[in-house]
Amino acid sequence: MFNLIFSEQFLEHKTGRYHPESPQRLATIQEKLLNSSLKDKLQWQEPTAVNESSAFSWVEKIHHGNYIERVKTIAKRGGGKLDEDTPVSARSYDVALLAVSAWLDGVNLVLRENQPCFILARPPGHHATSNTGMGFCLFSNAAIAANYALTQKGVKKVAILDWDVHHGNGTEEIIADNPNIIYCSLHQYPYYPGTGKETDKGYYNNVLNIPLLAGSTIKEYELYFQEKVIPFLSKFEPDLLIISAGYDANHDDFLAGVSLFPQDYYTLTKYCLKVTKKIVFGLEGGYHLQALSESIEQTILACL
Repeated sequence: MFNLIFSEQFLEHKTGRYHPESPQRLATIQEKLLNSSLKDKLQWQEPTAVNESSAFSWVEKIHHGNYIERVKTIAKRGGGKLDEDTPVSARSYDVALLAVSAWLDGVNLVLRENQPCFILARPPGHHATSNTGMGFCLFSNAAIAANYALTQKGVKKVAILDWDVHHGNGTEEIIADNPNIIYCSLHQYPYYPGTGKETDKGYYNNVLNIPLLAGSTIKEYELYFQEKVIPFLSKFEPDLLIISAGYDANHDDFLAGVSLFPQDYYTLTKYCLKVTKKIVFGLEGGYHLQALSESIEQTILACL
């Protein structure tokens, strides 16, 4: 069985009628998987409720208190915006904390069962820096999960792979000074948010950025996986691999110009499984609903 962590509450982060990071993303993924040939092999579970979770304490360790309070205040007054791209609705603060709880649950589940799982949560997180949210992201889910994982028994090293088409500037900023976490990102460059130069390597040579040109295909990805990504991850010998699983590098996605197809994520996932089976997949971007849901199906299929 393949474990999925999901809650209907994740749909309560309202972003506005025309915003690409919409609740419909998760609704479409859920519908696809419930009607998939894989449905009998999927185990769905709810995330731990925030009042029973350590989610807030881990958010507090990563994000500045005044930023957390800002998100909470905007939500309390009924909603607003952190920036032009990043709305906060009345339930967004609570939902973002629940998303963090889901990522922590994912870490616990993978470490216990030594098998991959997928966190179907929103809002996403890899653009959120220690002191602000941006790019649709509120709290830095992957970085929080990595720091949490390091406190668990038998975990001394955590790797994060970010295959979202946008560079995870927030994740990199937060982990760059931690020698026990490595971060690898493949992303269209130059493109939003404008970070992720190849020369940015972290304080401990623990960051690998792979800038890609618009139009890049699975051919380029496979070459980079074989020559850079997998050697970088394998040499580190991580006790856990966290994947910031964005699917906006799809050919049909309207927010970028990279040309992957859903079946290509099957291929990329197979490469990752060569490093370890202890993989926490967590949803980041992906805005073409059909391509997004099909890509997640292919990711899961590769794990079965």
